[in-house]
Amino acid sequence: MKQQEPIKKMEEPVKKVEANVQNVVEQAQQEVVQSREPWYRVSRRGRILSIVYLVEFVLFTLLAVFVRIHPIIPVDILITQEFQESQMPWLHTFMVWVSYLGNAIYVYVPLILLTALVFWFVRLRLEALFIVGLSIISSLLNGLLKLIVNRPRPTANLVEIFQHATGQSFPSGHVMSYVSFFGLLFSFGLILFRRNRWWHYALLVIPALFVVLVGPSRIYLGDHWASDVIGGYLFGGLLLGLALWLYLLLKERGILTPRIQKPGEHLVEPHPVHTTH
Repeated sequence: MKQQEPIKKMEEPVKKVEANVQNVVEQAQQEVVQSREPWYRVSRRGRILSIVYLVEFVLFTLLAVFVRIHPIIPVDILITQEFQESQMPWLHTFMVWVSYLGNAIYVYVPLILLTALVFWFVRLRLEALFIVGLSIISSLLNGLLKLIVNRPRPTANLVEIFQHATGQSFPSGHVMSYVSFFGLLFSFGLILFRRNRWWHYALLVIPALFVVLVGPSRIYLGDHWASDVIGGYLFGGLLLGLALWLYLLLKERGILTPRIQKPGEHLVEPHPVHTTH
């Protein structure tokens, strides 16, 4: 009996921690449930975004063909020179910071996985899978597109190179990656939630800033031409549009999160029914 008492004393703090964690998870789940938009609004917003993103495909194709034929475009050089005209220390540091996640894979990948894990714990499980899946697909397709277009990166005899990157230039991998991850978070925040909590706005503002700023940072640092950045936005937007289309299709079929038919209800996963034997 005396030997069991220390074991029980050690188990009590562990149980308290488990109970606290469970309580935090349940509160987060309830917060998300209360914030969910009704399905008919989710579906309409998602389809509008999908149409906008899919229109970008034609523009991307035209741009990709053009830069393959004309790797060096005078307007690209002019734009980069304009971006690099102001080289204040704070601006340089800020541009490096914006691009940091795309360079630090050991930070970026855990961030994506952690974000997906949070979505999973608040019962947004289909969304969690899309967060991981779209980032993987974007990375693979970016590598393939770079090989197909085979455009060289900016060189020091044309513009200043503050960061030396390797590989081909078109389209920008940073931009595609940010659009796939942060753009998807922005899209989920826009179509899934009402704007009545502080974190609703954070889910819109923070991802939007990363998506908007990553393009200029790549041009300023001399890693990419402006047309590379535009191509990254266009193709990243295309992938995002296709992902949203597939996401809404799976939602309607009740994959992972059953669709609630009544307009005033939310898309939530029902609580498990406990049965007694």
